[in-house]
Amino acid sequence: MVMFNVTRVESAPIDGQKPGTSGLRKKVKVFTQPHYLHNFVQSTFNALSVEKVKGATLVVSGDGRYYSKDAIQIIIKMAAANGVRRVWVGQNGLLSTPAVSAVIRERVAADGSKASGSFILTASHNPGGPTEDFGIKYNMENGGPAPEGVTDKIYENTKTIKEYLIAEGLPDVDISVIGITNFEGPEGQFDVDVFDSASDYVKLMKSIFDFQSIQKLIASPQFSFCYDALHGVGGAYAKPIFVKELGAPESSLLNCVPKEDFGGGHPDPNLTYAKELVARMGLGKSQGEQEPPEFGAAADGDADRNMILGKRFFVTPSDSVAIIAANAVQSIPYFSAGLKGVARSMPTSAALDVVAKNLNLKFFEVPTGWKFFGNLMDAGMCSVCGEESFGTGSDHIREKDGIWAVLAWLSIIAYKNKENLGGGKLVTVEDIVRQHWAAYGRHYYTRYDYENVDAGAAKELMAYLVKLQSSLGDVNKIVKEIQSDVSNVANADEFEYKDPVDGSISKHQGVRYLFEDGSRLVFRLSGTGSEGATIRLYIEQYEQDSSKIGRESQDALAPLVDVALKLSKMQEFTGRTAPTVIT
Repeated sequence: MVMFNVTRVESAPIDGQKPGTSGLRKKVKVFTQPHYLHNFVQSTFNALSVEKVKGATLVVSGDGRYYSKDAIQIIIKMAAANGVRRVWVGQNGLLSTPAVSAVIRERVAADGSKASGSFILTASHNPGGPTEDFGIKYNMENGGPAPEGVTDKIYENTKTIKEYLIAEGLPDVDISVIGITNFEGPEGQFDVDVFDSASDYVKLMKSIFDFQSIQKLIASPQFSFCYDALHGVGGAYAKPIFVKELGAPESSLLNCVPKEDFGGGHPDPNLTYAKELVARMGLGKSQGEQEPPEFGAAADGDADRNMILGKRFFVTPSDSVAIIAANAVQSIPYFSAGLKGVARSMPTSAALDVVAKNLNLKFFEVPTGWKFFGNLMDAGMCSVCGEESFGTGSDHIREKDGIWAVLAWLSIIAYKNKENLGGGKLVTVEDIVRQHWAAYGRHYYTRYDYENVDAGAAKELMAYLVKLQSSLGDVNKIVKEIQSDVSNVANADEFEYKDPVDGSISKHQGVRYLFEDGSRLVFRLSGTGSEGATIRLYIEQYEQDSSKIGRESQDALAPLVDVALKLSKMQEFTGRTAPTVIT
């Protein structure tokens, strides 16, 4: 057994180590500066209570992006020096963010111990590689991201740090080989347990979904399927779940080998970056020779986000969570006793609200950030939740979960087709979405992002929109002058959320204009860093008239887009004639 000693290394604060809701994300060259990662890890240990560190079990893994393997070895050595009893590492350092949450909540060591937290090494959907992004975040014993109280403490510690502890004599652990390595230090035994990245997560998925019914769907000659991991960590789960468990052919997997640089791509599952999948599903600019599959899905770098596609058909994330909620009880065994409640982030379309109202479910509208859902779930108030930025999940873990969303959709398709897999006409993804619109109405939806806007101008625009809300009469006069056939504004406010669980209040979460017909305009400011601010504008037109639910989105939204841009004086404030990105 290898013995190690603890070294105290002198250090000093490094600016800019403030973790956001998704941890600390910077360029690799920033993380590889002397002491940079060490300072943040020690500041995290110092922010946790003693029992969460001394004698504790920690998970250390991530999405496999460049610098992860080096970072894992550093964190192992620092964990040993800080008195941690054991570190669990996914084989090759790979664990998706949802799998980390599952491992914290579900995995039990041979001696009965469970993990009290985790360092997750990911920058989510951001590119990877020597000149790209790296990230680290800490998750708590419930499997969810550290709350603000903890991240604030971490940040305060980074501003006063004088030293960090490290077991410099500890040899690197071979994380490519499954097994336990034992060491002996000043405080006793320390173990590193390298385990199969997929097994705990697969076991959890099998306890939630009816894999047999999904197997029948995938085996049917009427059905075809394609999953694109964009060379992220989702690839480590694709083969065990879709091929080994569900019987899909390997040819249905695209870009499912995890790579440190995500194959040079941008691992963000949307119509812009998942080019290969989009083309294969018949949504590209040129129509391919081959008939597209019936169902397609993509994941981001750490596999917590998802995009759902049908044949030549895109499902918006806002519609996706509403459709999952509407069909969960019949289609997914985990929910057979009913849903405790549903929730969405404020900018996400109100499609879920209509489902909640019709099914008489508890409903919550929360600020952007998964931790708000986590609070509701821990209190037993929410079963299914989602956000417009391609995140969907449930209370099985405390992170959004991309593969869970894919399995939920496959379960719904299997349920809708349980009578006709022998040769009847397949109920397709597009059919399911159109049936949903017919029952609940359609929320036409788009998001305009204005990136790197002058921060001062962005703040002025937001202040102007808030001031305008003081007189709805004046607002409606302006609206009618721009587009006479747009509904009146019934209510306008700056969104504020009081958490029903802990009573905390989140203010200034976005400016809302709510129309009498259920349509909405939402303006949010995102990130006022050195590169300026991003203004996000969300435009949503609710349509209940069944003769009007089949229109092209941009046509249906055109009048409201016109109102949004002129009402906000977007061009006057920002100097921009068009958004940077339209989603």
